[in-house]
Amino acid sequence: MKKILNRLTQYETLTEKESRDIIIDISEGKLNTSEISSFLTIFMIRNITIEELNGFRKALIELSLKIDLNEFDPIDLCGTGGDEKDTFNISTLASFVTAGSGVKVAKHGNYGVSSSCGSSNVLEYLDLKFNNDSDKIRKAVDKANICFLHAPLFHPAMKNVAPVRKELGLKTFFNMLGPMVNPSMPKKQVVGVYNLELARIYNYLYQTTDINYNIIHSIDGYDEISLTKGTKVYSRKSEFILDSEDFNLKDIDSQNIRGGKDIESSSKIFMDVLNGEASNDQENVVCANASLAIAISKDISIIEAFDKAKESIKTKNALKCFNELINIMK
Repeated sequence: MKKILNRLTQYETLTEKESRDIIIDISEGKLNTSEISSFLTIFMIRNITIEELNGFRKALIELSLKIDLNEFDPIDLCGTGGDEKDTFNISTLASFVTAGSGVKVAKHGNYGVSSSCGSSNVLEYLDLKFNNDSDKIRKAVDKANICFLHAPLFHPAMKNVAPVRKELGLKTFFNMLGPMVNPSMPKKQVVGVYNLELARIYNYLYQTTDINYNIIHSIDGYDEISLTKGTKVYSRKSEFILDSEDFNLKDIDSQNIRGGKDIESSSKIFMDVLNGEASNDQENVVCANASLAIAISKDISIIEAFDKAKESIKTKNALKCFNELINIMK
């Protein structure tokens, strides 16, 4: 490992195979915490290459516990995190709103590392029991239209990395990998990323797959549609800018979509949205993100999908999906 670290400090890059092999070595406990920390830190200082990211991705997929949900043809809505914008749990809420519109969802998520409250933090606080039992998960998708795949239960090989990431408390290349290593390997995805360069890398890699995708990055830095500025969208067939006007809305103030100060307050925002008691800006930003997933899944326009997202909250269908998931996973 010392040779690899020396090479990296000399601004050399790794091949895809070298990148894969290092993740395998980490999973097998061959690297100590200092080596892991140094390795992660280097990629905070310099940009990752396509070959390196793909090598890391292949290793994590290889090591993961797979779950077959192909018969449901679900979609995943997942962001990299790491945008340092401290929003509430928009993509997780958008997942339930999407499920409430009748679309099957396989949501991949984890505890927050660079943020105070990740999807797993808030869902655990709200009594969702995490499980990797395939029967329960399949039942959840069938009956509640949604399952939650808690990353540590499906990527046990990464247990050696988790303490280091938690101590660092900063975004690492594992943030980049989260959306790419959903253990159900869905054929449809909405992926939020924290910078434009990463969006381009994702687009390049996703072009080599059979996934129907939208990769999104807000022009002012969010890893989701923020409605504060336009959002760059990459899909298999095109790339474009999505503005608030496309949803018949006006740009909003960034303060209006900030998250809570702790898990309790974040969870209150979460339930306010599902109960139809959130602010217009909070509800609209969730529905805007859900609309991309609904549009992909139902093959309809963004504005039609946005209306279905709004209806999902108004009818309490999103809330019903949430409550059903909680009950099934007990």
